[in-house]
Amino acid sequence: MTRMDFSPLFRSTVGFDRLFRLLDSAAELNDGAAGYPPYNIEKLDADKYRVTLAVAGMGPEDLEIEVRENVLAVTGKTGEEGDKDRQPSYLYRGIAGRAFKRTFHLADHVKVEGAHLENGLLEIELVRELPEEMRPRRIEIAAGGPSKLAGKFKKTVEKISHAA
Repeated sequence: MTRMDFSPLFRSTVGFDRLFRLLDSAAELNDGAAGYPPYNIEKLDADKYRVTLAVAGMGPEDLEIEVRENVLAVTGKTGEEGDKDRQPSYLYRGIAGRAFKRTFHLADHVKVEGAHLENGLLEIELVRELPEEMRPRRIEIAAGGPSKLAGKFKKTVEKISHAA
């Protein structure tokens, strides 16, 4: 597959750099990292999500979770870089135990609520917290007589006509 060059778009647009970086990273094909570790993304309700990664053989000391600029990065380091004398000698190794870095691009106002590791599954809880001014609100419709806005408009027109 040919790689697309987004640099001309960077020169002619302002404020879309995050979008182009996202497109650029989506276009990269790295077969070794594409499937490891396997993961699920669940929508628990309207504003709650869970990302679950299968990290068999890793403990909390081997994992790191970081959020920076709306990107959730999960990094796993294997403990095999240490003392070679203490490492087991495998006859067959079917459980992947390699280092990884998996990134997830978060929408605006999505925050990491917490994470826990149990039975080889790392679960990261996410919640979308919209600011009050961005939440939908219901506007009451007054029935009958003149509205308050019409009265304010009439007073403003009268002030302008008296000033002239």
